[in-house]
Amino acid sequence: MTDEECRVATDRLSEQLDLYASLLVRKGVALRPGQELVLQAPVERADFVRRVVRAAYRCDAGHVTVIWADDEVSRLTYENCPLEFFEHTPSWQVEQLNSLAEAGAAFLFLEGQDPTILRGIDPAKPAAASRARNTECRSFRDGMDFGHNAWCIAGVPVEAWAREVFPELSPAEALYRLWVLILEVSRADGEDPESAWETHNASFEKTKRFLNDHAFDALRYEASNGTDLTVGLPAGHVWDGGAGRTQDGVTFFPNIPTEEVFTSPDRLRADGVVRSALPLVHAGQVVRDFWLRFEGGRVVDFGAEQGHEALRHILETDEGARRLGEVALVSKNTPIRQSDTLFYDTLYDENASCHLALGMGFPECVAGGTKLSKDALLEHGVNQSATHVDFMVGTDDMNIYGLDADGTETPIFVNGQWAWE
Repeated sequence: MTDEECRVATDRLSEQLDLYASLLVRKGVALRPGQELVLQAPVERADFVRRVVRAAYRCDAGHVTVIWADDEVSRLTYENCPLEFFEHTPSWQVEQLNSLAEAGAAFLFLEGQDPTILRGIDPAKPAAASRARNTECRSFRDGMDFGHNAWCIAGVPVEAWAREVFPELSPAEALYRLWVLILEVSRADGEDPESAWETHNASFEKTKRFLNDHAFDALRYEASNGTDLTVGLPAGHVWDGGAGRTQDGVTFFPNIPTEEVFTSPDRLRADGVVRSALPLVHAGQVVRDFWLRFEGGRVVDFGAEQGHEALRHILETDEGARRLGEVALVSKNTPIRQSDTLFYDTLYDENASCHLALGMGFPECVAGGTKLSKDALLEHGVNQSATHVDFMVGTDDMNIYGLDADGTETPIFVNGQWAWE
């Protein structure tokens, strides 16, 4: 396609992009009349941000706050500021995020980033910035972790990301193709995306019921790449997926797209080796072909063909960063996996593969968890950390078994898909 053909084709997406914007506002964060919407987005997609802001005000938003992100500015900041600068979040940013969360705002994060923007940057800097934000912006973090604020992460394309996904295409065509793909895998390419998401949400119920009814004691993973890992599950664990719900009963979608069912494992019970199935992109760093060895729930050894230092800094965030906070099951028969596209973005790639997460566990994944203190959650086995990093482990030949307390095994996944598919 010529650049002009790409421009015309993108213009033809206008109505669909409006429907996508409305989906994110009405279903993603489930914005209520009079409520504040906080929108974080790349400045390169200001055109789409305006669509979202219009959609929010059509839903009678009380106010919309836009927080802009820019890859080049971020890189310049990391290049020119010392490590000490990133060890604390500026007080005005702490006040901004905490006060908005405390006032009951909904948070929409539009994700679009050059996966290689921080190549060559000392990984200690973005690791420190992430740790500072997650520990110092407590009302903001707890508002999402404990169900006080509705939130949603969704994708928008930027040129550098599109060129990474489609290196064989011109920049203009790559950007157009990524827009089309985002709409497709987000179930936002039809006439009524909101109804499509209601239908999609219902599809999670059978799977969650199966897993919750069995209340397995542990999961055992095996694959030909060397993965051989057993992960314990806490008593009273709850499998979740699809829509989330705030403590005051608002139903929202934390991720668009989403294909996973997930729970929080017992932080003290993981043993064996797990190998990555897809690259991990974290804080602008790429980690490839890596492995982790667990003993007693803790990572005791690790390696990576690329990004070893970035992985080390993730693991050194705090003590909880070496333990698991999430196990998530995703069939290979999903739109994202079937697209045969590596997105270099966890929001999408985690929905193409079973995954695990280092760091913070989910309070809602243990019975009554959102009412418990952090110390009580630890007692129930739910991990606590200033980070939460998903990494993909599901291969086409992965088998996963649910283990009862007596060791009886029930097949859950066979060759990368649900045993009943």
